[in-house]
Amino acid sequence: MITLRQLRYFEAVARHLHFGKAAIECAVTQPALSQQIQELEATLGVSLIERAARRIAITPKGEEVARRAVRILGEVRDLTDYARHGGGALTGPLRLGVIPSIAPYLLPKALPLVQSTYPELELQLRETQTDALVDELAQGKLDVVLMALPARDASFASMPLFVDRFLLATKAGTPASGTSFASPDMIPPDRLLLLEEGHCLRDQALTYCQIPRSEKMSGFGAASLSTIMQMVANGYGVTLLPEMCVTVEARDERIALSRFSAPEPQREIGLVWRRSSPRRSDFEALGRLLVSAVGDAAPDIGARPGIVPELAKA
Repeated sequence: MITLRQLRYFEAVARHLHFGKAAIECAVTQPALSQQIQELEATLGVSLIERAARRIAITPKGEEVARRAVRILGEVRDLTDYARHGGGALTGPLRLGVIPSIAPYLLPKALPLVQSTYPELELQLRETQTDALVDELAQGKLDVVLMALPARDASFASMPLFVDRFLLATKAGTPASGTSFASPDMIPPDRLLLLEEGHCLRDQALTYCQIPRSEKMSGFGAASLSTIMQMVANGYGVTLLPEMCVTVEARDERIALSRFSAPEPQREIGLVWRRSSPRRSDFEALGRLLVSAVGDAAPDIGARPGIVPELAKA
């Protein structure tokens, strides 16, 4: 009989492509992990892993078993949640993933509101890039993710919360800083400063500016918006700055902000969870609190020319 332990061990090996790393994650010895996977292969009657002296590979059938294992393990987690959280809204543990271009700007307002409204909630936070959060959500390691929509996975459900518009950030006193409205053709690819590969904000900026990845661009890539804004302030380039980040990242008077002409570039922020999760009502309650926090955190940028200090909501 197939066991959840076997599926969990095999899924970890398929993800890491390394027995040692999988054993550490599963808190088990490597021989014990290997034995469980061999028993899984015997039960299924198929080879899941190609073993060589220095490497391993997952067989085509193994890849399908790994995909199904992810779904099964996630549904088991949801079953546990159903039994554990059948009482009041937002009680007990909740594992929330947040992307880096949202967490530092919304959470300082949102967390005190969540804590005061739902004191029995044990919120656990995970901040990293979108792809990693989506993978962990599918594996059942996270309950819900706050990210830019869409999720692009039919096994996920989502709740749109608000729209976050992009502004053009330039060094004050440059020709671009004096325009009433910005446009994509004002952004030379070799002057566009972006977050490093893996950040969805990078992809959104490239898409709006219609810049192919093959085109010559600035070789600069940062892990944080704070670093990018310091580069902008010192005249090393320009960037697209989400409006929710303005209060924190654009306080330097050397930075000028310009709205884009319609249609303005924007991202839709929302919550994403597994469709099989029984905690939809919890996620919706959390979403309503986050929308309230967005209103409290709206950037005060009305003193800047051409800037409307209003954070649009979906």
